[in-house]
Order: sequence, then C-alpha cells, then structure tokens
Amino acid sequence: MKSAAFLALVALLPAFTVAQSAVWGQCGGIGWTGATTCASGSVCTEQNAYYSQCLPGTAAPTSASSVPSSSHPTSTVSSSSSAPSTSSTPTAGNPWTGYQIYLSPYYAAEIQAGAAAITDPTLSAKALSVAQIPTFTWLDSVSKVPDLGTYLADASSIGTSTGQKQLVQIVIYDLPDRDCAAKASNGEFTIADNGQANYENYIDQVVAQIKQYPDVRVVAVIEPDSLANLVTNLSVQKCANAQTTYLACVNYALTQLSALGVYTYMDAGHAGWLGWPANLGPAAQLFSQVWTNAGKSPFIKGLATNVANYNALSAASPDPITQGDPNYDELLYIQALAPQLQAQGWSATFIVDQGRSGQQNLRQAWGDWCNIKGAGYGTRPTTSTGSPLIDSIVWVKPGGECDGTSNSSSPRYDSTCSLSDATQPAPEAGTWFQAYFETLVSQANPPL
Repeated sequence: MKSAAFLALVALLPAFTVAQSAVWGQCGGIGWTGATTCASGSVCTEQNAYYSQCLPGTAAPTSASSVPSSSHPTSTVSSSSSAPSTSSTPTAGNPWTGYQIYLSPYYAAEIQAGAAAITDPTLSAKALSVAQIPTFTWLDSVSKVPDLGTYLADASSIGTSTGQKQLVQIVIYDLPDRDCAAKASNGEFTIADNGQANYENYIDQVVAQIKQYPDVRVVAVIEPDSLANLVTNLSVQKCANAQTTYLACVNYALTQLSALGVYTYMDAGHAGWLGWPANLGPAAQLFSQVWTNAGKSPFIKGLATNVANYNALSAASPDPITQGDPNYDELLYIQALAPQLQAQGWSATFIVDQGRSGQQNLRQAWGDWCNIKGAGYGTRPTTSTGSPLIDSIVWVKPGGECDGTSNSSSPRYDSTCSLSDATQPAPEAGTWFQAYFETLVSQANPPL
C-alpha cells in the first residue's frame, strides 16, 4: 500500500467534533478533526506529531494549531538529531528525537476494516482514530520482508517531500524453534532443518532492504521472548536445545543491523517474568554478555520490555497477582535492572510497550498472556516518559491482532488461550480478532 492509499484512509476519518476534550482525551495531532481545547484544569500537550492530549495541569497550553493538520508534518529537524549520511555515527541521544514515526499502512488497513465493521458510530470513530497511532511492523516471516522495502521507500519519499525525517519501527521475529516455551507463536524455521542458515538469510534480506534507504532511520526490537526464555526456561527441553542457536542468531541480527545504523533494543520480557529479584542478576548477565559479544555497538541502545503484554508502566497500586515481587510494574523492573546492567559496563536505555496496558487487575495469574479479557489500549507512544532510563513509550504489539487461538485442535494451540481470563473464541495468532479490537477501543485508557 503506497502513501496515496494511506492518505485516502486519513481522508475517510469522520468529522467527529465535540466542544472540548475531557482530561486525558485527544486534542490535536495529524488528521485529528475533533476538539482542540481541553476541559478546565487540563492542558493540550503535544505527545508527538500524531497525538496531543489533555493532561492535568495549569501551565500554558500547547496550541493544537502548532501540530500540522496535513498528513505529513513539515517541521524542521535540527542538525543535532538528523540521521547520519552514513551508518557510522550514532546519535548520542534518543533515537526518536526530531523524527516523525512512519505509520504502518498494513495496520492502518486493518484498523479501517475493523472500524467499518462497528455499527456504533461513536465507537467506530474512536476505532478509526487508532490508525493515526504508530505501531511496530512485525517481520515474523521471510515473506513479509519485501513489504519493509515498500514502507521504507514510502517513508523516504515522505521525508524528501516534507523535509521531516522519517523513522520506521520494526520487530525482528523469526528465530528457528521460535517461542521455545509456548506454541501459539511457533515460527517457520526449525533448528533441525537448516534453521540458523535460514535465519541468517532472513536477516540478510532485511539488511538489503534497509541499506537502500539510508535517509530513513530504523528502530528494531529483537526477537520477543527469546533471551528471556534462556534466563528462566532452560528446564524446557526445546529451550535448552535452542540456547546455542538463539544466541548465535541474535548475535547475527545485532551485528548486521547495528553495522547498518539500525537502533536495536533486545526484548527483555516484563516485570512478571524477569523482574523477580532472583531473575534480575542472571538476566543482566545474559543481556550484557550478548551486548558484549555483538561488539558493544552504540547502536545497540538497550532493552524492550512488556512487548505484547499488559503490565502498567507505573501502577497506582500492586495488582494482587504480583504479590511477592517488589518490582510489580515496568518502571520498577527497569529501575532494578538498569543498575545491574551498568555494573556490567552497559548504560542501556529502555522502551516499554503500553499498547494494551490501559486496564489493570484483569489476569488470574501474572503469566497469563493470551487475549486477556477487558484489556484496553494504553498510553499513546511518546518520548515524554518521566524517566531518563526510558527512551520511549511505544506500541509494539498491534492491538487487534490475536495472541493465539482457543481452538484446541489447532497445531499452534496453547492451553493459555483457553484460560478463564482469555477472550474466546479466538482465531489463530497474528490474525485479526474483531471482538478483541472492539474491547481494546472501548476500554482504552486514556480514552480514544
């Protein structure tokens, strides 16, 4: 889908207008046609080019008119945050600073279709607004790699025409014997069938696409769940068998991508997985060793947490399921892990997925991960994170795409998807789940 198709999508957004936005509501951003003033006691504050939000406070408001109303902004980028003309010089600061995040046309099309299927006009309008919020594009099979080239070409064209440099967000996710402790996300490669060589070829194809567009900055999350499984699940035979291959493949991905100037964040599970005190030390040792083995490139920025999960960045109070873990939210986890990484010589920074963390206290157990009932879209992507350790709040998991099927006869069935806190019936992992999408929209916090 070319940029013209996405522009057509934006043009379809309904003119849904209210007098004022409530506290935490949207008040501006690219394509926004609703209220640009906020209820008393809140201020319209730009979170990024796509989203201005009514935040509590009394400071002088950020004018919504300062956010371009066209599809693509034309703000000037300072020389200090511009992408290098070659891949040899990393930025010293936040990779997102000064860049417009490219919107995934694939996800925008899913949102358009999902919103069109909603009969309630108010809910449909809210649903359609999700197309304006940037998410990551998952390259979970070789067949999707050519799409990356299409998106990079489009982003390059936008950057050239607007003068606003573009940033494309991707997930590298195709390890052989992938997701060794679960079944729902099993991948296309196996270690026994030339898996490592196939994976390296997959990375080579990704590199070939990115290399063609040096004017587009790329940020990548590397292999969700893989390294975390090596911290806690080596008692699972499939994980023990995959350990050497996982490390070799992740090293190949990191070295090849960082050499090209891609900013990478290794997946680090979440607070309920590696945030337990007994897991922090082994996790820090593993991540630091992987960073060291990959050459300590400054393009290996740090770690991604809570990918495709539901934890709060900062919980108002501990969810009962977190009892016994002092690091009961993602911020506490990061604050506990970062010093241990620093002790190993790595000043890592973090990104945190909040795409489905709008509602809390939903799960029966902290390890439950499949299509959790009552979940809502969470905090919008922003670099205003409140912590110097966190580069950006992001939406890595595209909300509305299923975690796993509840059909017990499926080869990829995982019993977690039939638990009492999992939405059922559910389709195959990665496919569109309309009922769940509607829940995410209606339960969004802050509201859409």
